[in-house]
Amino acid sequence: MRTIPKLASVAIGLFAVCPELWSASNQPAAASSFKVYISVDMEGVAGVVTADQLLPTGFEYERFRRFMTDEAVAAVRAAKQAGAGEIVVSDSHGNGENLLVELFPKDVKLVRSWPRHGAMMAGLDSTFAAAIFIGYHASTTNTKGVRAHTMSSAHLTRLALNGTAVTEAELNAAYAGDLNVPIVFASGDDAAIEEITARLGDMDTAVTKKTLGFHSAETLMPAAACDLIYNGVLASLSHRDRRRPYKLSHPVTLDLSFKSYMPAEILAYLRSVTRVDSHSIRFVGQDMREVTDFLDVVDWYNPDLTP
Repeated sequence: MRTIPKLASVAIGLFAVCPELWSASNQPAAASSFKVYISVDMEGVAGVVTADQLLPTGFEYERFRRFMTDEAVAAVRAAKQAGAGEIVVSDSHGNGENLLVELFPKDVKLVRSWPRHGAMMAGLDSTFAAAIFIGYHASTTNTKGVRAHTMSSAHLTRLALNGTAVTEAELNAAYAGDLNVPIVFASGDDAAIEEITARLGDMDTAVTKKTLGFHSAETLMPAAACDLIYNGVLASLSHRDRRRPYKLSHPVTLDLSFKSYMPAEILAYLRSVTRVDSHSIRFVGQDMREVTDFLDVVDWYNPDLTP
């Protein structure tokens, strides 16, 4: 079976959704001299409003994983055009196996599946010049935002660092900050972007939709979102030196509140954990790597785990 026509149709389809990528891919890039990390979630992608788009069982999931991929590829193309010599993309939603691998340029590296040290920022180190958030959402304590949550919509009602409730963006920015990597760009719904810029400072952003409720939004079309992301990432990387890493004081205090009281009770058996109230615990980590690893244990450990 010949495969070249299929590959061609995939490329044509990609450029049809995000036409600006065609011109970008045919322009000479600037001198390659820096590394870019791109963390990609799905709730903030244009058009996403319910589990019908977010989960493999949803009737629109296959279409919307493509739109998620298109937004990520728009960011990749912009980074390459800006002169990035190495790009790592993190599939940071759900099962971590959402992005369509075959649609990325061959020199991109992709982080997939779980668990992994660094969670949504796995693979990041101090050699990166900048990090980018695509498809991010508002926090679990926000009264607005499409599918707003922090880390686990099923289990957590609050996640705080050093006494302040945070978004996933702030959590991940603090992890990057420990490695001296600044966040230069973010995309997502209007509630998410408002939170992100309030906490991390003004930066280049792309608002992909206006939240109307937890499961509703007035959304841009996928191609329009790709345009905004491409142009925003390109601009942000051209003045990336203006951004500073987001740093928290050490040690870092993590507070978690659960929807059920049993997790708080059982986790408090650990001497490193304090039970603050019936549904909440506190853990103090020496740095964000230790805090993130603890969160992964809380999220992933199950006695029935098998290889």
